[in-house]
Amino acid sequence: MIGQVKTVLLLGVLTTIVVGAGSLAAPGYAWLFVVGGLAMNIGMWFFSDRLVLRTSGARLLPRDEAPALHAMVAELARAAAIPSPKLYLIEADYANAFATGRNPAHGAVAVTSGLLRVLSEREVRGVVAHEIAHIRNRDVTIATVAAGLAAVVSGIANAVQMAVFFGGSRDNDEDSGAGGLIFAFVAPIAASLVQLAISRSREFVADATAARITGDPDALASALQRLSAAAERRPADVQPATASLYIVNPLRGGGLMALFSTHPPMEARIARLRALPRQARPDAFGVPA
Repeated sequence: MIGQVKTVLLLGVLTTIVVGAGSLAAPGYAWLFVVGGLAMNIGMWFFSDRLVLRTSGARLLPRDEAPALHAMVAELARAAAIPSPKLYLIEADYANAFATGRNPAHGAVAVTSGLLRVLSEREVRGVVAHEIAHIRNRDVTIATVAAGLAAVVSGIANAVQMAVFFGGSRDNDEDSGAGGLIFAFVAPIAASLVQLAISRSREFVADATAARITGDPDALASALQRLSAAAERRPADVQPATASLYIVNPLRGGGLMALFSTHPPMEARIARLRALPRQARPDAFGVPA
């Protein structure tokens, strides 16, 4: 119920941003942006996962190409009492992973080839469990919709900015041009703040759920430590709008930028996992593994 309320609020805020763009850049066509905003919400609900996967360059990973990884995903999904999500691979040197999908029946887990090279099998298991936890907890729905809408808002902002700079400077266009320029700079920041508001707490919950699924919190803690260090050395070339989906922040940024990160401090996540007891997991959520 809480997740559904958050989703409605998120869609409302980002739709307001889009409608605001129409009112500022083209006041006479604000109604068109209202219709477009409603249509975008429906589209994002059903297709945001495909947009995110396509934007990330992920491809569906055939079972015969990675049978052990597919078996791991299926076993952890059974432990979490959800359908086995589809498995995607991103051919990239950076080490990271994310989950997407509008509900557990349409879940997907994407891992990079860099992650499979950097981590041990035990650590990969912890990462996969974390992503499956996002799907089980249904917070991946709002995160995926947020990422999709943020990508669209950023695209609109870029288009508005180009139109303002190259669309001429007639006197009767000054007001709409100024409004469009303001939107072009403010909209992406507003979309990012909405993502920040919903992303940080869900990472802690997913970490704890993953620890319960595997019975091995140290494996995820070790994986997070290595992935975080790898991200600092080699930031990923990903769309900022989708950064909140990844298990560790793929974009470099410390100091003031850390305050606006969609991820909680890595030290806090690792400390919480280290404090959890390791326990046998024959039956994590009522479904035998």
